[in-house]
This record gives sequence, C-alpha cells and structure tokens, in this order.
Amino acid sequence: MANLADEYGTDVEIYVKALTTTIHADTPTGAPAKLHDLLEQLGLERHEYPTGAPLYIWHTVPEHLGTDEKKRLATRAIPALLLAGYDVNCTPDVFDEAAHRQAVDDARTRADRPAAQHPAPTSSPSRLAPPRRTP
Repeated sequence: MANLADEYGTDVEIYVKALTTTIHADTPTGAPAKLHDLLEQLGLERHEYPTGAPLYIWHTVPEHLGTDEKKRLATRAIPALLLAGYDVNCTPDVFDEAAHRQAVDDARTRADRPAAQHPAPTSSPSRLAPPRRTP
C-alpha cells in the first residue's frame, strides 16, 4: 500500500484513491494519535491494516455520502488541520473552493467570539489589618 503522506513528506494527503470514488486522507507512518483523533472529529473514518497491530493507518470520507458531499467534508477539514499546525495537501479533484471559504469563515467566527468572561473571585482577607492610628 502506498502512503502518500510518507512519500510527499506531509502530515495529511487528501486525494481520490485510484480506480475508486473513495476519498482518502493519508497520514505519515507514526503520526501522532491526536492527528488521527482530529481527523475522526472532522468526520473521517479511521482504517488500520493489519487489524490488531496497526502498521498502516488511513482515513476515508464516509462512503454513504454523495460525491459532492464527500468533497465538501474533505475540504472543510483542511482549515481545522492547518490551524492545528499540520501540513496538508489536497488534490484539485477533491478540493471544493466554496466549502473551503465557508470553513475558513466558520473558523474565523469561532476565533472572533469573545471568551466567556467570568468575574474574578473575590478574595477574603486572611486577617484584618489593624486600624491605623494617627499621632
């Protein structure tokens, strides 16, 4: 099995597997678990070969989706991966410009939201200061 992420030196390679309609997301050999977890959170399905002793781990866009929806899901994952610091490559036959723009806008909106502000806890003095005397 070819691993395009190993071959090209990227963290994630998104492409259509030859002679299929399956969109793959290859990660390099030994990729961190948090990268695999992020891909799953973004809607991709994890696969391992051989089962039980993973030597090769890859992800695919769910097959039950229509062709356009598969492309949108794969493309919408790109900004999240980039924001997490990963080097991503996506082939033009998968990339959906409108979905990418929307995902970038969504990421900006999330980043622009002010953090919930919590009032600072009021501290109670451990002991009272003695009254000040004036001469």
